[in-house]
Amino acid sequence: MRGLAKVERSSGAMEFVERQKPEPGAGEVLVEVDYAGLCGSDAGIYEFESAFERMELPTVIGHEYAGRVVEVGDGVTEFGVGDRVVERPIRGCGECYQCRIGEENVCQDAVITGVDHDGAYERFIAVPERALHPIPDDVEQRHAAVAEPTSIAARAVIENSRVGAGDRVLVEGPGPIGLLTAQVAAAQGGTVVVSGVGQDADYRLPLAEELGFETVNVADDDTEARRERHTDGVGYDVVFDTTGHPSGLTTAVEEVRKGGQIVLVGQTGETSMPYSPLVRAEIDLQCSYASMYEDFERSFRLIRDGDVDCETFVDTRFSLLEADEAFETFIEGGTCKPVFDISELA
Repeated sequence: MRGLAKVERSSGAMEFVERQKPEPGAGEVLVEVDYAGLCGSDAGIYEFESAFERMELPTVIGHEYAGRVVEVGDGVTEFGVGDRVVERPIRGCGECYQCRIGEENVCQDAVITGVDHDGAYERFIAVPERALHPIPDDVEQRHAAVAEPTSIAARAVIENSRVGAGDRVLVEGPGPIGLLTAQVAAAQGGTVVVSGVGQDADYRLPLAEELGFETVNVADDDTEARRERHTDGVGYDVVFDTTGHPSGLTTAVEEVRKGGQIVLVGQTGETSMPYSPLVRAEIDLQCSYASMYEDFERSFRLIRDGDVDCETFVDTRFSLLEADEAFETFIEGGTCKPVFDISELA
């Protein structure tokens, strides 16, 4: 079978490679992948950012997917042939201190699907049953493919933020995690504004508006005047930085109110700024990383109830057979959440 793999330590360098159809071992199931999404991490692998230097190439990428169980290995008890599933792609070791206290999302020895081993941009993948999550009957398969990024947004908002009814919320960055975070924050009762930069003006900010949010283009708009209008000059109660850019945190500090909260979701690399103003304003700085079982449960409920509008959010224009177009368009801001039909690889 064919899989789309990162083959060289340079930008681009994605090729189809041949793989043997895997056989599930003890405690594993074989999943036939139906749909798989493209996210910022996949784009980071495409550009080969430093965070992915540990990859052993070639590696088939992709970790956001929905599929069906087609075979089970010895000892599997929770899933059977025909079950629809997604994967929780950060696999904890189960033995370290973090795993033992229920914080497997920050496991000391975690491995990530599509990074540390072959992922979902191929027809079949063998997965430990403990890493799988069942898809509810009333969630479409294509929509289920975005359960994983939705779970990240759900954790950021529901578990790690103070957002409640009537709170004024700014989401920095109209990428996939940003627009999912905005939808989850709105479902929690927040009044949400989404900000972006110049390259977001053609697709991502209009998509945010189609999803029902007021937007700010920080390249063109008077952000101070917008903040004055949206918050009566007080500042936002909660700011989510999903940009993955060094400017995200410094901008968040300008936008949040005194006594407010900044939730860091994007991974910015390095940035520098004076921290005394945060201390003097008693700003709560909270990090949020990945997701766990309950976050997936919440993500499916949000999708099922329409709080996350997958029909509007998901972009089906692209083919995995011409993946470079999808990746380049994503990096340029011309799409937000491409989802590939993996059956095209048959």
